[in-house]
Amino acid sequence: MAGLLAWFWNERFWLPHNVTWADLKNTEEATFPQAEDLYLAFPLAFCIFLIRLLFERFIAKPCALGLKVQANGPQKAQPNAILEKVFTAITKHPDEKRLEGLSKQLDWDVRSIQRWFRQRRNQEKPSTLTKFCESMWRFTFYLYIFTYGVRFLKKTPWLWNTRQCWNGYPYQSLIPELHYYYIVELSFYWSLMFSQFTDIKRKDFSIMFTHHIVTVILISFSYVTNLTRIGAMTLCLHDAADILLEAAKMANYCKCQKLSDLLFLMFAIVFIVTRLGIYPLWILNSMLFELYEALGNFPALWFFNLLLMVLQVLHCFWSYLIIKAAYKAISRGKVAKDDRSDVESSSDEEDSVPRPKNPHNATATNGTSGANGTNGYLTGSTCSEDH
Repeated sequence: MAGLLAWFWNERFWLPHNVTWADLKNTEEATFPQAEDLYLAFPLAFCIFLIRLLFERFIAKPCALGLKVQANGPQKAQPNAILEKVFTAITKHPDEKRLEGLSKQLDWDVRSIQRWFRQRRNQEKPSTLTKFCESMWRFTFYLYIFTYGVRFLKKTPWLWNTRQCWNGYPYQSLIPELHYYYIVELSFYWSLMFSQFTDIKRKDFSIMFTHHIVTVILISFSYVTNLTRIGAMTLCLHDAADILLEAAKMANYCKCQKLSDLLFLMFAIVFIVTRLGIYPLWILNSMLFELYEALGNFPALWFFNLLLMVLQVLHCFWSYLIIKAAYKAISRGKVAKDDRSDVESSSDEEDSVPRPKNPHNATATNGTSGANGTNGYLTGSTCSEDH
């Protein structure tokens, strides 16, 4: 194991020429980031997760109820043993052939069966109350950490001149405020890595998972290699738009449509300016050119630049979704449904009663109600959980 770690932390890969890990050991005169510090993130991530549970239970939920946020989930599908068995054991998205077979078996029209499956899928989705509590937690954390980051960074010379990030690098002493900022951010993203499997799942789950992995890797390795100055600015820049996004979601859950629209448009502007403007011109430019000019080339430089470019690709993808939603907001007069929405909808949702193909025969085969199956066939099926 010692040999593997020595190979992984090869000085010639991670550090500039003529710099060794021994040169970055703590002394009485200076404190440098140490790899062992990253272990602090795991217990702190667990504490953040517990704080989140308490926050959502005792702060967010009462606030949601006080704001009249709907506590009930989506409309439930009426019990039907046959359809339930297909849903749990075969498929949640039946194809046309299976829909036709179920239509003949239950004497329902295809549209009613499609509606049942849509309602059954939505039935497993979280309620508006749950989504509000999650958004309020993220809004609170992002607001806190962004405020802390701005207050800290505005006092530093490298915020206004990114070339200052490389003066004396890597022999830059780690100040306590920067250490705290880095470890808390890393702990939060570790908590997201674990909780995303139980949080509300959206269509961009795999992309968000990639984003969290890239972020954790960047934070961890930039800390160890003392790229903390440019790293702190990157973190603060990313937190700015997230505050407005979560605020827009909360306003939407409270049915404050005009406020939600305004916040979403503000989020779109801030996101595009920070992620497509400031990020490449400020962060990427400094890493790609200023660091190279100051210290020359070393392998880790390309490793970090590659990860930063992956983030930029994700920024472009999300910007496309945001611009599309903003265009719909302008053309239709309100913000359209989030493309990552976790609940399906349809214009025929109001018609919740299944209609028989023969209007004169509302009874399913073998004389039993279509809602209850055929002669009790396949009764006792249980619901499966998506998450």
